[in-house]
Amino acid sequence: MDAAAAHLTVQAAPRAVGGIPGLVIGVAGAADWLYDHWYLLALAIAGLWSAGEMTARWLAARASTQRMALELVASRHFDPSLEEIFRRGVQLSRASTSMPWWAPRRSKAVQIRLRADGSSPLRYRIEGPAGGQRLLSITPFGPDVTVRRARPISDRKRKHTVRAEFILRGKPTAPLREVPLDPDPLQPLVDAVSDLRAELGDLAEIRLGIQRAPKWVLRGRRMQLMSTARRTERREAQRAARWLRQDAAGIEDSLTWQLRQLLSDRVPASGRRLVMPPVPRRVDPTEALGKLAEDDHLVRVQLLVMCASDTEGRAHARLAQLQAALDVFGGRSRWAMRGWSLGPWRIGADRWPTRRGFERRWNLGHCQPPHPNWVRLEELTGLLKPPTVHCRLPVLAGDLPTFEFGNPDLLLQGIYRGPDGRQRLVATHSEETLFEVGVGKAGGGKTERALAQAIGWAHAGGGLVFVDPHRDSWPRAMPFLAHESIASRIALVDLNGLGPNPRVSSWNPLGMHQGQTAHEVVEAVADAYASVLAWDDATAPRALAILTAALTVLVAVNQAACQAGRPEDQATLFHVRALLTDAAFRAAALTAVGDRIDEESRAWWQSVFPTLPPDAFAVVLNPIARLAANPVTRAFLGQGVGAYNIRSAMDSKMIVWLCPGGSGPTDRLLTALLARDLLRAARSRRDTPEAKRVPFRPYFDELITLTGAAPETIAAMFEDLRKYRCHVHGMTQLLPRLPGPVRLSLLQNASTLATTAGSMAAIAPITAEWGDDPSPDRVATMNRYEHYISMSVHGRRVGPVRLRGPYLDDVFAELARPQDVRALEREAQANARARPIDELTDHAAGQISRVSAFLVGRSPAGTARTRPQDRNQEYE
Repeated sequence: MDAAAAHLTVQAAPRAVGGIPGLVIGVAGAADWLYDHWYLLALAIAGLWSAGEMTARWLAARASTQRMALELVASRHFDPSLEEIFRRGVQLSRASTSMPWWAPRRSKAVQIRLRADGSSPLRYRIEGPAGGQRLLSITPFGPDVTVRRARPISDRKRKHTVRAEFILRGKPTAPLREVPLDPDPLQPLVDAVSDLRAELGDLAEIRLGIQRAPKWVLRGRRMQLMSTARRTERREAQRAARWLRQDAAGIEDSLTWQLRQLLSDRVPASGRRLVMPPVPRRVDPTEALGKLAEDDHLVRVQLLVMCASDTEGRAHARLAQLQAALDVFGGRSRWAMRGWSLGPWRIGADRWPTRRGFERRWNLGHCQPPHPNWVRLEELTGLLKPPTVHCRLPVLAGDLPTFEFGNPDLLLQGIYRGPDGRQRLVATHSEETLFEVGVGKAGGGKTERALAQAIGWAHAGGGLVFVDPHRDSWPRAMPFLAHESIASRIALVDLNGLGPNPRVSSWNPLGMHQGQTAHEVVEAVADAYASVLAWDDATAPRALAILTAALTVLVAVNQAACQAGRPEDQATLFHVRALLTDAAFRAAALTAVGDRIDEESRAWWQSVFPTLPPDAFAVVLNPIARLAANPVTRAFLGQGVGAYNIRSAMDSKMIVWLCPGGSGPTDRLLTALLARDLLRAARSRRDTPEAKRVPFRPYFDELITLTGAAPETIAAMFEDLRKYRCHVHGMTQLLPRLPGPVRLSLLQNASTLATTAGSMAAIAPITAEWGDDPSPDRVATMNRYEHYISMSVHGRRVGPVRLRGPYLDDVFAELARPQDVRALEREAQANARARPIDELTDHAAGQISRVSAFLVGRSPAGTARTRPQDRNQEYE
């Protein structure tokens, strides 16, 4: 048995030994067959690669359906730190991996989309895996950045579209240039799209894809870089050794060296000196690998750009601007456009064979750059956040509407010059322009701007009252208002008394023929008095009581006259003297009013009034005496039935030019009466539903003069009139000269704040509201008719923006009708029912007689005397 086994073993050994050559022969035959049929191997490899690529694309496309989009909107004061931006980059890197396990790497990416389409200067969106939404929704930027869910963007097809992909060129281990945060690193990109015109179909978008760097690819790249560095060091060592040998040989062959050897006592050595070659320097991995030395915060990026327009050439020009903007980030490593240039043609993302891959990555959000664009998060600081406070954003039509003549929804603000040099008239929405304040030196253009705004509003069908104590605005505005379509709505109330026999309108502050509420009329006149004379319950309680009691009786008399159908017999403000000093008139008045005054008021006249000394009335009567001494104010206030009715003007969209005169004590009292009546009339609109209240705009030129007469009244207007759809516009040279309550109300409630050039002390309160951006010295050096203006549009503040004020002769040149000025002034005076001052003065002088006759007729004795007379007349 042992012999048989041994025999078998001996027989198997040759077979085993003989099998090795057979295997080698088989392998060689297979290799020869493959060499002869190499195309089959190539087809198999191509088939396997194609199947794998198709599978990967299908899985990536499926994973891309599970993506979300967020839009980040930064406030005006957004000023992040480097640490906050870095933390945001870490969030983006982490969110890129929030995909299913089966998702290919190309789909595991987060995209930052910087888009300019005319809706905003630069929209900042983040798109990424749906699983990373909660992580990306909470930013380290705090409340200065609002994150909201963004809707998908659907773009219409433009006629001309260009595409480009940017890759990193230069030294692969070198970082991009470190760009400071001030000014904003996004500023070059914003400037590149600042002249974008949406009406021409312009569109520009940059997409920065971020994903974690593949570690196995990174290791291979590091090995390659280290090997290259070692070869370089060996090559440098060999070059250095070669130069050393050449230098040594050159020295020994030189005449100087040979003479030295002859003169030396030493025996020269045979042969040449031995030269020790330099040893190759050890390669430092940190130096050789640069930014690729560490895995932490290393990401792979993909930068795609697309520009489109309906106008030929604009898309290519926009791409060139964006390419120049990206050069800001370039240093030893830079962003360069991928492709080749062949004369006038460029082979890149717009052409075969790369266009299809570009569009797939663009549409699906894949990150699959053909070049290993590895960067550290610190290099992307400028692109990881929205525009900050250090970024100058252009004003687009979506931010500030373009003014349209005749559109009542828009209010002219000025002329904006865009980055491309184009100018356009800009406006705010009339519903959002609640209050407006204009500050600037005399002749700077604040009144001219207000006039242009008022004229545009008037031609759009709006109502207004322009209060100008000095009347200079009326001749300036007349040529542009002399149109038949609006002439019937214009009324001129001029109290300057110009000419030999000027025409003056009329107003009875105590008149009740227009349906006023009695206690509101009394309160308005008494408050106007108290405001001008600085009365209050502590300093002048008796004077206030006397005046209020007298006004109460006279208003009741006027009520009785109107109810009797005799409004022309109403008492005026000048009859306060008769009521206080004429016993017969007072008795008749108290009798005529009957129960129109309450028992408490009647008791005051019966018990308190007789105890007052005669000199107690002087403080009340002296201001009235000054009004009566001026023929213009006597004519204006001395009529029983006045034509001036600001409440009616509000409701009927009238255009009232009110020129109350100078700034003396008498003029201040009249101004205070008019201002308080305006406040009363606006508040009386409580009887009208809010939706039916017609917008009305009071314009106050020379606020210093007006507030000197009625500071509390003007302050109340800026606080209350918005509720009644009365929107006040005020102009002043010096904000600090306004009374404190008025100044605080102006700044608190102003929807539009504007300033022209002026002294730094005068401008500082305005620029302080803007955080001194622009600074006072910058505003002080502006040219004439230039303004810095902050406005409210769509509920947010726009500006301060530098605008050129509208000059009437340029903006409304087509509206000028200088030949119709005289006709307009006559019609405006007729609409105000102005009459010659002599006629009104004579009528005012006889008003006391008519009122007395009415009172006597209302008394029981007077009624008894008139009845027989009436009967005798009937008999006759």
